[in-house]
Amino acid sequence: MIRLDNVHKAFGDKRVLRGVTLTVPKGESMVIIGGSGTGKSVTLKCILGLAKPDSGTITLDGVNVEEGDHDAFLARFGMLFQGAALFDSLTVWQNVAFRLLRGRLKRSKEEARDIAIEKLRRVGLTPETADLFPAELSGGMQKRVGLARAIAADPEVIFFDEPTTGLDPIMAGVINDLIREIVVEMGATAMTITHDMTSVRAIADDVAMLHDGVIKWSGTVAEMDSCDDPFVQQFIHGSAEGPIEAVR
Repeated sequence: MIRLDNVHKAFGDKRVLRGVTLTVPKGESMVIIGGSGTGKSVTLKCILGLAKPDSGTITLDGVNVEEGDHDAFLARFGMLFQGAALFDSLTVWQNVAFRLLRGRLKRSKEEARDIAIEKLRRVGLTPETADLFPAELSGGMQKRVGLARAIAADPEVIFFDEPTTGLDPIMAGVINDLIREIVVEMGATAMTITHDMTSVRAIADDVAMLHDGVIKWSGTVAEMDSCDDPFVQQFIHGSAEGPIEAVR
């Protein structure tokens, strides 16, 4: 579904991506792990066209992401942002239906609200939540609203940026379960970046380790624990000793 081939990206003198090559199979859930500043978010931005690679190619269904109608391209994606990133001045249902109220996906206000309420139900929120504002919700509820917004337009590909950041372990587990259920139910291709190894084990089919701007290792979740890559083993066990230098 998504393929990155020798992708490089620098910001001034700082080389962030140094030849990322990665394949995300259609209908599967890929999780990218790695420390802060290793290029995980930049990788997502390059796929979405928010940052232009300096070299290399990125394709979606075999078509270069830089070709064709970019609005139509973006319409194929959904995104759950870190911290939910809801619009404070909009009600919950207006946040969920944001894409459905404008642009090429535009629906009538009534239809958009109905879809929003249905998506809220899917993530475990009642219709009464629809007319509240984000400030009236807990962190876990805000994350659910963000997830409802990500799936509102039934995207083919969904990106999850640190989906459990700031949540307690129980709510993080709820969000992980919801993500896994929804991805399987929709048949969507998912790509997640996270530091949370509990999330990795809960939602991933495949895992890729990004370090120093390159993919150090990739494989299935089942292969992750038994792989002999020292970068992966240090990261998944949270060890201070190993090839990844801890910032002191």
